[in-house]
Amino acid sequence: MLPYASISAAEAALGRNLTFAETVWFNYSATKSNYFLYCHNILFLFVIFSIVPLPLVFLELKRLSFLNSYKIQPKVHLSLNEMLRCYKDVLVMFFLVVGPLQLASYPTIQMIGIRMGLPLPSGWEILAQLLVYFLVEDYTNYWIHRFLHNGWGYEKIHRVHHEYAAPIGFAAPYAHWAEILILGIPSFLGPAMVPGHIITFWLWIALRQIEAIDTHSGYDFPWSITKYIPFYGGAEYHDYHHYVGRQSHSNFASVFTYCDYIYGTDKGFRYQKKILPKLKEDSGNGVEQSGGSYKTQQSKSD
Repeated sequence: MLPYASISAAEAALGRNLTFAETVWFNYSATKSNYFLYCHNILFLFVIFSIVPLPLVFLELKRLSFLNSYKIQPKVHLSLNEMLRCYKDVLVMFFLVVGPLQLASYPTIQMIGIRMGLPLPSGWEILAQLLVYFLVEDYTNYWIHRFLHNGWGYEKIHRVHHEYAAPIGFAAPYAHWAEILILGIPSFLGPAMVPGHIITFWLWIALRQIEAIDTHSGYDFPWSITKYIPFYGGAEYHDYHHYVGRQSHSNFASVFTYCDYIYGTDKGFRYQKKILPKLKEDSGNGVEQSGGSYKTQQSKSD
């Protein structure tokens, strides 16, 4: 709740006129509690997870010939019932784990100093903080992900997420409840290190969820805007990790690829990229990615 009775009072406190965005924010948030504003995270997560994968569901069901060539594992198709089951399983975890965690974590948000008042952050401030959040999450997630691929971590926890060897958008947050809790730590570290405005925090939560859906989409579109993001892994990069499964020692990164490159955990993927053109050339009709290319290199590099 803003400590101003009116826009004029807010302008007097700031010593300037409110921007258009600040006026909109004042009109929306002035009478709402900070806790209520923070709980918008739950709504954003639910809406994004329910809506963003829908075009991918359409592609999976229609199997449009001119787009099927962009499917990373073209031999694998899920039915509507299978995708709905995945959606329902994730919603169960959402209401039993994610939602209660969000509701209970507000004191932590207060403690680290995420603010909800005026002034609003500039666009450059938001971009800089989001970059920090992505880099911190990516580096921390990398090591947790590697740990979850050891014998105990995989069998007890991470195996659930790998039930989808050919990932789909709805499977992005599909995981064991313990993994959901553990991977909440990397997502929170960036905002804890560089606290900003609640709007920046909302954007972070939304963009991270959209990115996870993109990397689990199962499609590699050459026109995707993410192709222009330096070191961005993308769907093809993460799809390889899912295909190999437990034996994978490659592509642990959640967003960017620099950790895998620095620590040498992208060798299997790079080998597959290297030999794929040759395999396609040698086979008369070409080799599909979900077939020989992955399997041939798996035994050699993983």
